Amino acid sequence: MTGPMIWVFFILLAFAVPIGHAMLGGVAAALWLDGKPMAVIAQRLYTPTQSFPMLAIPFFILAGNLMMSGRFGQYLVNIARLFVGNMKGGLGQVSIIGSVMFGGVSGSAVADASALGNALIPVQKKQGYPSGFAAAVNSASSTVSVLIPPSIPLILFGLVSNVSIVDLFVAGILPGILLGVGMFTTVWWTARKQNLPRSPLEGGFHAFKGQLFAAIPALIMPIFVIGTLRFGIATPTEVSVMAVAYALLVSGVIYRDLGPREIWNALVDTAAMTGAVMLIIMASSTLQWVMTAERIPQELASWVAATFADPWMVILMLNLVMLVVGAFLDLPAAVLLLGPLFVTIGQSIGLDLVQLGLMMVVNLAVGLYTPPVGTTLFISMGIADSKLGPTVKSLLPFYAVALIVLLLISYVPALTIY
Repeated sequence: MTGPMIWVFFILLAFAVPIGHAMLGGVAAALWLDGKPMAVIAQRLYTPTQSFPMLAIPFFILAGNLMMSGRFGQYLVNIARLFVGNMKGGLGQVSIIGSVMFGGVSGSAVADASALGNALIPVQKKQGYPSGFAAAVNSASSTVSVLIPPSIPLILFGLVSNVSIVDLFVAGILPGILLGVGMFTTVWWTARKQNLPRSPLEGGFHAFKGQLFAAIPALIMPIFVIGTLRFGIATPTEVSVMAVAYALLVSGVIYRDLGPREIWNALVDTAAMTGAVMLIIMASSTLQWVMTAERIPQELASWVAATFADPWMVILMLNLVMLVVGAFLDLPAAVLLLGPLFVTIGQSIGLDLVQLGLMMVVNLAVGLYTPPVGTTLFISMGIADSKLGPTVKSLLPFYAVALIVLLLISYVPALTIY
């Protein structure tokens, strides 16, 4: 069954069929050719929707949308400008710092790229930033969000691998900071080389004192999420619901910029994003059933063990495969497709599954700003009105930083402490 399924899947992708539908088409073809009942598809589509931890995804997305419906995004930008705006290329540094802070609210690189890109890229272009560089900074820095809790990709990996989501969240903090520091250094080096302007916050700290006090409730959100999970006060699903309540309280009562229209828009956006993710999750469940029925994970693990003599070679092979797949598949789909296969391989060489989860997310995040599919890349290029060539050229140092962090995560397990 696996052969026809893979062929039909890639043929449908070549015709620009959405990945969830391409998965279902491949599975349907495999079942039909093998004479198995199509009822299997309906059963497998239903099964993943009954997962209680899965509820964390729409609630965390909703919490991020509610927080970003009002002034919170501008507070983040102003805080970042206060501390790093006086550096050369200050608005580029603001993008990095903003992504680290924003990641603790949204957990989505795409949401980060859109929100911060619309806020910063037009201003950067007015100050003389090359459009390609502005798009490159935004598209690369937004991927820090997939490591800083609450990360949607880490939740997905936890669901398909039965690894503790809390452990993944805690382990993602240090690699996320390392990635942010590496990108910060890249922007600093490029800004000095190109003599990019400084962008200090007008009025400095004196003008921002009131805003800093007002921003504190929003900045507590990541600490609230991590602390509540780390000390076992609540499960990730319960924390996601609490995060929505907290977002409603902060935006509706403290900031008072959350009315019925903003709440409705946040609900609509959340429904659209959740629907897209859930379709992929449900479709991948049918694909995983076919692979499990034919013992593909076990056969693949046996082949890898027989082909590669040392664990470090297996890890290198996994990284190369994930980098290639990430360039063609969106991050959630790639996690759901590769997760079950790579968990079996990782266990066969004694690789810690939390470490594997972080390797996978960093690998596939690079694909978000790599042609030909790169979601954050094309969002940022659209905002900056930049061409692909100059943007990718500006991205080369960011690729190098991501690969260095990836190698550290892969071969220095102490960096994934949880």
